Amino acid sequence: MSGPKRIGIAGAGSIAFGTAALLADRGHDPMLWSPSGAGTAALDGAPLTATGAVEARFAPRIAGSAAQLAAENDVLLIALPAYGHKMVLDALAPHVRAGQHVIISSHASLGAVYLAQALAARGVAAPITAWGTTVVTGRRQDGAAVQVNTLRARVDSCTVPESETESALTLCRDLFGDRFQPRDGLLAISLSNLNPQNHMGIALGNITRMERGEVWSQGQNVTPKVGRLLEQLDLERLAIAEALGLEVKTIFEHFHLSFHVPVASISEMNQQMHARGNGGTGPATADSRYVTEDVPYGLHLTAVLGRLAGRTATLHEAGIAIFSAMYGRDFASENALLAALRLDRFTLEDLQRAARTGLLRAAPHPVS
Repeated sequence: MSGPKRIGIAGAGSIAFGTAALLADRGHDPMLWSPSGAGTAALDGAPLTATGAVEARFAPRIAGSAAQLAAENDVLLIALPAYGHKMVLDALAPHVRAGQHVIISSHASLGAVYLAQALAARGVAAPITAWGTTVVTGRRQDGAAVQVNTLRARVDSCTVPESETESALTLCRDLFGDRFQPRDGLLAISLSNLNPQNHMGIALGNITRMERGEVWSQGQNVTPKVGRLLEQLDLERLAIAEALGLEVKTIFEHFHLSFHVPVASISEMNQQMHARGNGGTGPATADSRYVTEDVPYGLHLTAVLGRLAGRTATLHEAGIAIFSAMYGRDFASENALLAALRLDRFTLEDLQRAARTGLLRAAPHPVS
């Protein structure tokens, strides 16, 4: 390891706390920033305590603003729900320094392109690394505590511009260990995030449990029919990746590498997780990121990519429509990042280029 680094984390929820604990455990110096201030209130005079897959007790530095977070850290890491990404990227973009590394954990709806565009408008170039999922899973507890359920064995990642890939891998491995799998650009990363499709199937199969606020085992309730739905959703995602010439992991590899269970049917793998005690607890509210984050920022992007690639994601599209009907909302219209990028102005080739450079530019029309 090349020495301790100061890492500024935008976010103060389960993933932010768990990621900070892992960094501290590995000898680094994390700082947390809660955009509202509420997320770090419990840390006023109290240490952060992590239990489970990471055992740590430490006092992270606390930032009072985006400007302070950027100014006082070597690396910035975005760790909050996707519906907060645009607000946080807008707050950080005026303060990111040239060459200051930014990691998005996990990447959603081409946020790396949105940030790269904002930095380019300032004349600033900085490497942006996108992760297909988070390094840790867990659940924040009351007060300044987090239960870290697992450390993922593999996390898909890419960096824009792609010329920074090797240095970014070295940095990520220095910070979090040798657990990163390079993928071929942001479209591969977008299609490597299985949470939206998995959460869709789980939420559809257990929506009444969520509405009633029940305490229920998520792994146990990925029953054979729910598991089969997850497998069929995965086939749609894999077909889109194949049409785009991209290699991504399967749902079976995801559960095997994330939760360390032998490969079997998805239902069987989840039952194994439940039996081992790491199957997780399902959402106890309908106002869950499984729907309010993953439908607009995950399913919607997959659906858009499917249309562009000529591989319509029928089940994904149906899920968006069903959840919109259930909630009385138009979830596809709630994706602030894609709305800001206005993808309808660009071709698939423009998007594929941006997935490597970070900059979304329309190719010039040939002169006739």
